[in-house]
Amino acid sequence: MTIKDAQTTVDDWIKTVGVRYFNELTNMAQLTEEVGEVARIIARRFGEQSEKESDKNKDLGDELADVLWVLICLANQTGVDLTEAFQKNLDKKNIRDATRHLTNDKLK
Repeated sequence: MTIKDAQTTVDDWIKTVGVRYFNELTNMAQLTEEVGEVARIIARRFGEQSEKESDKNKDLGDELADVLWVLICLANQTGVDLTEAFQKNLDKKNIRDATRHLTNDKLK
């Protein structure tokens, strides 16, 4: 599935099953909530905090997909073509960071 396909799939689902998009502010709050769920898993599974029994069955992939879903919703409702935006962002990084990381002594 391409990014464009994902944007179309989410839009179709929202307009049929979801009835309509939540407003942008609600979706921003939802995105923050979903990122928090990802952070909780990462902090406990890969960080120094111990994992609670109730968190051990949490699926990181599913939580990341929730983040992607809400991000796509925000892009759709604000008219952002994520394929185009991502390509522009990659181009920017390739110019700005062409040697930055290669010459960073902290990464050696």
